[in-house]
Amino acid sequence: MPLSPPVAREPLHKRAIEINGYRRADGLYDIEAQLTDTKSYAAPNFDRGTIQAGEPIHGMWMRLTVDETMRIVACEAVSDFTPYELCPRAAPNFERLVGLEIKAGFLREVNHRVGGTVGCTHLRELLQQMATTAFQTINPARAKREIDQEGRRLQPGTDQMDERVTEKMGGAPKILNTCLAYAADGPLVQRRWPHLYTGAVPTDAAAD
Repeated sequence: MPLSPPVAREPLHKRAIEINGYRRADGLYDIEAQLTDTKSYAAPNFDRGTIQAGEPIHGMWMRLTVDETMRIVACEAVSDFTPYELCPRAAPNFERLVGLEIKAGFLREVNHRVGGTVGCTHLRELLQQMATTAFQTINPARAKREIDQEGRRLQPGTDQMDERVTEKMGGAPKILNTCLAYAADGPLVQRRWPHLYTGAVPTDAAAD
């Protein structure tokens, strides 16, 4: 268990999110997400009478169909379980995302199209993680395909795949200092982009 042992506690709420990326037979990609909220106890509900322990309060699906440029070509959302009878009416509005490109400013554009009373908070919450999953699905798949087409073999213990993927993300200028691993003074940058490395230089190397 990666976290420290907790104090004695009682489970109350569980949110489960699963997101999968698929390459379709037609060359497009599906990014498909499911969100489920449950409680450990039964609770009264105006529209549903009683929501039993373990029964979904929220049970929602969304599928984004995306091309290799990260442009959304189709979007389908379904709300199977909701706390209010009218909630499912928001799901069809997510078709308005068609035409958007997953890039910087994506969530801002999402809010313009399905924000506020037009959309659903929980379906919107899925989109940030779905966008990340789209990048993690499509860019590596493209990189591997290109390497295969070049007749190169993927060698264990190398940066072959990662180098190609980061190129598709805009290279070092886009990802430098975006996290601990890509810190300009860290070992990864020193290895990958030595001309951008800002960390300490070993004494023997400095002498050379």
